[in-house]
Amino acid sequence: MKKLAVAAAIFLAASPSLAISRYNPMSMTCQSARAAIHNQGAVIFRWTSPRGLPIYDRYVRNSRYCDSNEYAEWKNIPTRDDRSCPVLNCQSIDNLDGMFFIPNNSL
Repeated sequence: MKKLAVAAAIFLAASPSLAISRYNPMSMTCQSARAAIHNQGAVIFRWTSPRGLPIYDRYVRNSRYCDSNEYAEWKNIPTRDDRSCPVLNCQSIDNLDGMFFIPNNSL
């Protein structure tokens, strides 16, 4: 029984990371990248920078897909048809610089 509980805990801890979809935004239009985020709630985009370095991050539909100490903030990513496609990315609440409210951004 103890082995089953440990196995279940490991599976449940690993399942969120297995479920998130990964895309290359450079092969998508801005509209399709935003639609993927909206339909799935959260995705990982990975692309190569102009200097040849890999860039990747998690992008979300709204703050509900962020950790409790984070909020969704606008960030631009490159796509096939738009070099600055606006999407949402989780940022630390500490980055609010004294604002009295947390922005309620949604895609």
